[in-house]
Amino acid sequence: MKSHMQMQTPSKKLVSSNAIVLAAGLWLATSVMAQEMICWFVPGSEGPKCKIITEALTRESHLTITPRVAISYQEIYKALSERKEALVYAGSFAATLLNDRNLVVPLVQKIDGKEFYMGLMIYPKGADPTAILRDNPAEISFATGASSGESSAKAATAGKASIGVKDHQAAVNAVKAGKAKAALVKNHWWEANKNKYPDFQMYEIPGISEAKCPDNILMASSSVKPEIREKLAEAAKAAKDAFGAIRMDPFDAVKLDFSKELMTKGGIDSRTYSR
Repeated sequence: MKSHMQMQTPSKKLVSSNAIVLAAGLWLATSVMAQEMICWFVPGSEGPKCKIITEALTRESHLTITPRVAISYQEIYKALSERKEALVYAGSFAATLLNDRNLVVPLVQKIDGKEFYMGLMIYPKGADPTAILRDNPAEISFATGASSGESSAKAATAGKASIGVKDHQAAVNAVKAGKAKAALVKNHWWEANKNKYPDFQMYEIPGISEAKCPDNILMASSSVKPEIREKLAEAAKAAKDAFGAIRMDPFDAVKLDFSKELMTKGGIDSRTYSR
């Protein structure tokens, strides 16, 4: 009888161990599924598209990702400064500020043939763009919080450009209304909208108008654990269609160097900027 009991004990221990492992696995899966995280989108982002992206990230990561379109860039900076776990999907201006403040870890970038952009100077036909930059540097309009707008305008005028507006359209419209001499806008925006402005033309500013500013970068707040960041990066790659991407590539923060250079030239302090 003793021999029989000894033969049964290891089997019972094995069953018990397996039950513990299974319970732990179920607890971990439940914890991951229950984890909630906001994904911040920049001001002006389209709500339905943001929802499609976060639903796909939720499905692929088994986390709960909630979209939130910021009212201002400052809202994003403030939220991440509180060290809460979050995601941010933005272009190079916000990415540079957040990265320089050690608030984020870049994950992946949307690849769609427009992953890099630059600022173009838009001005009335017949005018001299170099003369405008030389004689009227303060009278340049630009979209605030944009590398192709604010950073490029400030860099091209030694920080003197002063007409900040909400977006690229407003920047060009300021010139049309006579409130500005020229505008700095994103090259992709101009290509899509130039036919609306037949009386305007564009100028590539040497050293400024270079397609080196990365767009559409998914970042995780620095408080997100490495294993969760990896899970989110893989989820984004699997959810490429939701982003409208050909693919989602890993993003190296070194690609933000040119955007930082524009800020430095324009006197924008990435650690204290608060607009």
